[in-house]
Amino acid sequence: MDRKEIAEGLKSLGLKKGSIVMLHSSYLSLGEVEGGPSEVIKAFLDVIGRKGTLLVPAFGKLGVLVEEVKNLPGAIVSTCPVGAVAAYGPAAEELCKDHWKAETAHGIHTPFTRLAEKQGMICLLGVDQDRNTTLHSIEALLELPYLQPISCTVKTPSGEEVRKEYKYFPGPHRDFIGLDSLLLQSGAMNVGRIGNAQVRVIDCTAMFDILLTAGGECPDLVLCNNPECADCVKQHAAIYAHEMTKESFRLTVSSRLAGRYIPEMVENLKKQGISRIELDYVQGKIAANLPAAKLLSAVQELKGENIEVSGIRLPIIPDEPEKLAEKLLAAGIFRVIMPLAGSAKTAEILKKSGLTVVLYNVAQSAKSAAQEFAGVLKKDTESVFCFNAANFAKAGEHPFLYSYSTGRFIKTTGQLDIADSTWDGTGTGLARGNAEIKELISIMRCRNFSGYFCLGGGASYPGTLEMAAEEFRQLLKNM
Repeated sequence: MDRKEIAEGLKSLGLKKGSIVMLHSSYLSLGEVEGGPSEVIKAFLDVIGRKGTLLVPAFGKLGVLVEEVKNLPGAIVSTCPVGAVAAYGPAAEELCKDHWKAETAHGIHTPFTRLAEKQGMICLLGVDQDRNTTLHSIEALLELPYLQPISCTVKTPSGEEVRKEYKYFPGPHRDFIGLDSLLLQSGAMNVGRIGNAQVRVIDCTAMFDILLTAGGECPDLVLCNNPECADCVKQHAAIYAHEMTKESFRLTVSSRLAGRYIPEMVENLKKQGISRIELDYVQGKIAANLPAAKLLSAVQELKGENIEVSGIRLPIIPDEPEKLAEKLLAAGIFRVIMPLAGSAKTAEILKKSGLTVVLYNVAQSAKSAAQEFAGVLKKDTESVFCFNAANFAKAGEHPFLYSYSTGRFIKTTGQLDIADSTWDGTGTGLARGNAEIKELISIMRCRNFSGYFCLGGGASYPGTLEMAAEEFRQLLKNM
């Protein structure tokens, strides 16, 4: 290859006089170049001319072509140590000015977004989208929840060293490669070959328009779905957790659905971005029946992982409520979810011990449950009902169309168990049985329900927490 051939190849891909170009490159990808690396940069300058400006990322060691640009007479390097850019040409100073002052390394008031504002181009010479640093600008502008701040020492143009925090800084792994087809099909990118190198030239303004729209609709746009990629699993979880902060309800998960052992529960909850758990079964045993020391250890292990225990669920009414209350309080559990039928006396004892008691329907019709709960309310007007739609379905009722309104549970429900089943009690996926769970979730969201939604609460789910959580998120998304 020689300088002229390289220049002709760049022109064919859309570069021209006056272009402002951000170059990401692998010099070796071209093959043999007559005159070496400097000739490649000269070819770019031949194409864009005196009115054009050439930029390269200048943080870290990014190859010989970057060094060539940095060493051009009059080249400017922006003053942001975690996102520096070197620029050469008439727009260089304007593009790089006060980069260190920006709130983010790649967002507003940085060379990357200014490139788009000036209808600039991006050239990937022998490298793929994973080297396209400007894609981090899309993430920063969208303020994606998996991004974290980074602190560093910045040397200002005056020579002063200051401590600076940059918001929305990118983390480890990204699936930028997956954006290729979107940019190509939209017409924002041209692809060709120069020497041995595959070269992509991207309209930066069009790229911003396309990806900001796509990322707004799909915040995990640049994350992979490989379950063995710990980085993207963690970043997906941050998105899931952020989505829940927009809701008025508090999401918790049945420990039976979360896993068999505490470490397994923690791992599964963190993958789904969920930070609450309702203890019903641990290692296949009723959680409330665990010895005091083991229950305390389980709660402490969960809290050590920033998992809040939202309560403990009893499958039956306990024979010795005083002893149970003592054990639960010692473990730091203050909320009990237990069957409604025949619970009045036991509930009163537990409440006097300092526990919050939530009562759920089991083998009862809505009318029966409502009558019994009304009796509980007479003694304690602050009593809370847990609406288990799957159990009302087992009673042969339509939980939304009949049970919820007939039983007048609207004002007293403090928890909705997110589970589904058929009339015969067979557990199903969400909105795949007769519990009308989708309708119940929707109506409770309409009134900004501030109580608990317990995923998998009070029923068996025919799958994993990952499956249940994804079904739940899809239900919310489609409402």
